[in-house]
Amino acid sequence: MSASLLRRGLELLEAPGQGDAPPGLQRERDDPRAAGAARRRKVAQHPGRNKATVKGRVMKSAIEEYHKKKPVNHLTANLKYMLKGRFVANKAITEQVLAQNRGRKSKDQPPKKAAKKKPEGTVFTEEDFRKFEREYFGRP
Repeated sequence: MSASLLRRGLELLEAPGQGDAPPGLQRERDDPRAAGAARRRKVAQHPGRNKATVKGRVMKSAIEEYHKKKPVNHLTANLKYMLKGRFVANKAITEQVLAQNRGRKSKDQPPKKAAKKKPEGTVFTEEDFRKFEREYFGRP
């Protein structure tokens, strides 16, 4: 046990008024911490009011505190505000703004769109095939 804890314990057990020595008999200390300790001791001996009591305090309801700090969903009000306006931005400008705000990481990039394949067809018509057949094989 430290000396300060022992001293505090003895002060608590003393009868009030007995522990106070006349100011002339007290030892003076050169240590600046001693002045702070003396001040703390003085405050501990003569408390103005016990701050641990509930008297004079207003009890706060836990439910009211929860409702105060509960997050509010502003989605419907924001949607009404946004849909109320008639101005619609140009799609090219919108894409440009989105591209500027997009990060450089691969997870921030939009997925690549696959190019649409044209249906495979021949450049030659049926008439061209017949003409080729006549020329190559010699049949009419």
